[in-house]
Amino acid sequence: MVETAQAIAFQGAHGAYSDMACRAVYPDRPTLPCESFEDTFMAVREGQAELAMIPIENSSAGRVADIHHLLPDSGLHIIGEHFQKVEHQLLAVPGARLEDLKQVHSHVQALSQCRNFLRSRGLLPVVHPDTAGAAKEVAERGDVTRGAVGSALAGEIYGLQTLIPNIHDQPHNTTRFVIMAREPSEVGPDEELVITSLVFRVRSVPAALYKAMGGFATNGVNITKLESYMIDDRFTVAQFYADIEGHPEQRMVRLALEELGFFSREVRILGVYPGASFRLKSDRR
Repeated sequence: MVETAQAIAFQGAHGAYSDMACRAVYPDRPTLPCESFEDTFMAVREGQAELAMIPIENSSAGRVADIHHLLPDSGLHIIGEHFQKVEHQLLAVPGARLEDLKQVHSHVQALSQCRNFLRSRGLLPVVHPDTAGAAKEVAERGDVTRGAVGSALAGEIYGLQTLIPNIHDQPHNTTRFVIMAREPSEVGPDEELVITSLVFRVRSVPAALYKAMGGFATNGVNITKLESYMIDDRFTVAQFYADIEGHPEQRMVRLALEELGFFSREVRILGVYPGASFRLKSDRR
């Protein structure tokens, strides 16, 4: 029985990379698998879990589908982040050989991250809602012609063998997760590295985005991520998601956000939280 007061929710089945991320950051917390991202957010809102681990982008495959649409309306706050090294294994039922395989099942992101490998071996990719769920189904079918792309943990949990380890196309395959909770983080402006995540919509005037971003440049605030996506059926209204370095209480960040607000219809802060140590290590490369 999962202790809900301590649980951390994730989308997928046990053995998914989100499950691994939960265990890496919070090894003493039970993990709560959820069928969808909406269910994951709901688990936290309704008290079935205290935290949620949500993947938002991968270094090889880019944005996780739908996440930027779902985050602003989740009712939760981003309180932290985690960068998880993703090492995809080619899994199959015991006794299967590589030459037996015809299909490989997994999440669309995982299949995308192994595209070259699968294509070079003529393996048909089959999309599933999550990597661990695909591994579980392959194990239950017992068909030597079906394999799965998933974690070593998923292979261990569902009794699959690893035919080939580390089949991802890019050696430094990493997924960034955000950790979400009902209450915002209490991180202060004096932390070594603070990340502020926000969404905004610029006014429909010429050069509005250029002007809105100008405040970050003139105040020396670093934007680490900026992405747009459409939110209406006429393709006329774009919402932007951004991560910046700094705390809203710091003078330069406050001035930059004020200028952003002047040229935007709406600015919503999704979270202010400590930056992961991964960022500091990356800056030293």
